[in-house]
Amino acid sequence: MDVCEVARFARACDRWPGFARRWLTDAEADLPMHSQAARFAAKEALAKALRIERGLGWHDAEVIVDEFGRPSFVISGSVADRAAALGVTSIHLSLSHDAGIATAFVVCET
Repeated sequence: MDVCEVARFARACDRWPGFARRWLTDAEADLPMHSQAARFAAKEALAKALRIERGLGWHDAEVIVDEFGRPSFVISGSVADRAAALGVTSIHLSLSHDAGIATAFVVCET
């Protein structure tokens, strides 16, 4: 699980040009600020679930939504390698943003 204060994320984006694109894919960085913060929280939660301390390629995990608005990850590179090493067969993701806080829950199944 991870949370991200939307206003704090927005301030970081204002303060450091390119901040969002460092952590988010182009598609994710083009979303509204509350959705960007939720995706940042999702990647932090995924890193925790996969016990990644260093070396996560932030662009190797992209949050997408299906036609019903359900979020999921598309993983590749370093993230896919770590998931495979742990025997992860399925990754579940839930996102929410309300009252200025973006929240993400990640469950990895083996």
